[in-house]
Amino acid sequence: MSSTKKITVTAVAVTLGLVVLSACGSSSDSGDKGDDAKSVTLVSHDSFNVSKDVLKAFEKSSGYKVNVLKDGDAGAAVNKAILSKDNPQGDVFFGVDNTLLSRALDNGLFQSYEAKGSDQVLSQFRVDQGKHRVTPVDSGDICVNYDKKYFADKKLAPPKSFEDLTKPAYKDLLVTENASTSSPGLGFLLGTAAQYGDDGWQGYWKKLKNNGVKVVDGWEQAYNEEFSGSAGGKKAKGERPLVVSYASSPPVEVLYAKPQPKEAPTGVATGTCFRQVEYAGLLSNAKNEKGGKALLDFLISTEFQDDMPLNMFVNPVRETAELPELFVKHGVKIDKPETMAPKKIADNREQWVKSWTSLVLK
Repeated sequence: MSSTKKITVTAVAVTLGLVVLSACGSSSDSGDKGDDAKSVTLVSHDSFNVSKDVLKAFEKSSGYKVNVLKDGDAGAAVNKAILSKDNPQGDVFFGVDNTLLSRALDNGLFQSYEAKGSDQVLSQFRVDQGKHRVTPVDSGDICVNYDKKYFADKKLAPPKSFEDLTKPAYKDLLVTENASTSSPGLGFLLGTAAQYGDDGWQGYWKKLKNNGVKVVDGWEQAYNEEFSGSAGGKKAKGERPLVVSYASSPPVEVLYAKPQPKEAPTGVATGTCFRQVEYAGLLSNAKNEKGGKALLDFLISTEFQDDMPLNMFVNPVRETAELPELFVKHGVKIDKPETMAPKKIADNREQWVKSWTSLVLK
């Protein structure tokens, strides 16, 4: 679902006593890597969120105070974590997704740990089973969202597919995120590569560029500033009625509206979706390994997984997790999202992003 996306609403920002830690420091003098420390630090993208009572219950049962360091969009956060891996900013990193997973693993970002409850994770989300360097936490579908009112007022049918986005009727309407710095942006790029193939995606993006697509650095800017259909976008006077976001974005616009509308003001172009899975891992040089392991156990616990849909607006990966009614009613279930094998992503991602940057941003 993210950064993750993921869906962050300023009015309900996490009140976790955010602590920004420097990347310097050394292991404890006893050489136990701070296992007895009373706090544990989670490094994540900007959209991490959890209910206060759920977090407090974990802190009480585990004895650890949780500090959360939000470090930008998922793509940027992963890059920073890799650069600081020898002296990490925290103990656990959450928010590396399937589009960036190979980069994190190839750079030795995580150490092995099989989280308690891993056997309850749906089998389709399990990866790296031999080493258990990452734990699946959530899934979501990156899709184009549309402003229902805009299209109703214009008496224009909203787009349904990737191909629709290149049509003259939708010129200058779409905003997306930079594929080199944003996981939704990269996921959208991979979706087009899956749809049009190795030889066709560049031609598609030429059409999209000629049709006035706008590119911004990250999801927050795209969704909460440029997109006319979101509450934040309305306030910022956003002028783009199409945005790359998530199939689970519409429930946000219902949950935080006063009064709540019967129908979400935003819709989803179901033929533009790419399946995203997010993972967490124990950082290789974590100062508090014991606390980090407890935190990973928590991220796939029933309590966190049940709490997650209406906080980060992504789907849980635990078999026994239950989805809230509002999430089910206003979210959009994508039956056939575009997908791509992890090896294909790993083999092509860097070159595709380089080619995309040259083609779209220059």
